[in-house]
Amino acid sequence: MATKIIDNDATMTRSGYERLSAELIELRTERRAEIARQLEEARSFGDLSENAEYASAKEEQSKLEARILQLEMQLSKARILDEDKLDTRRVSLGLTVTLKEMTPPSKQYTYTIVGSEEADPKTHSISQKSPVGQAILGKSVGEEVYVKIPKGVRHLKITKIALADKA
Repeated sequence: MATKIIDNDATMTRSGYERLSAELIELRTERRAEIARQLEEARSFGDLSENAEYASAKEEQSKLEARILQLEMQLSKARILDEDKLDTRRVSLGLTVTLKEMTPPSKQYTYTIVGSEEADPKTHSISQKSPVGQAILGKSVGEEVYVKIPKGVRHLKITKIALADKA
């Protein structure tokens, strides 16, 4: 039975949720403490109106608090994908897909389709809303797609669909 995924930016895999939760904990504890130390040290330099170190630390604090708020909002709206109910007959969120480039040099790529909040190209995790993600969602092994990207058009063939931990 296929799992119906609602078009919801907050849908994510369990591992993505855990990764964002760990980042939030680290920012709330270690990073906040580090910036507090920087602010205290900068205050010791005297006049705050002309203190570049203080201004820099305050800017870092502002960025940190914005990221914390962003993570809190993302995690509060998160809908964890039930990976036990995934159907590997068609590409969907939470599955790993192997694609073959149909134009030379015919490279192969393997991507895990994840929610927008957890996409990370460095780990080959792409968003279902990315050009490739949108093109392959709902497709099955053997189907070919054309994907418009900034550098032109990619012609890809789906060669394998598997559970993320079994790819």
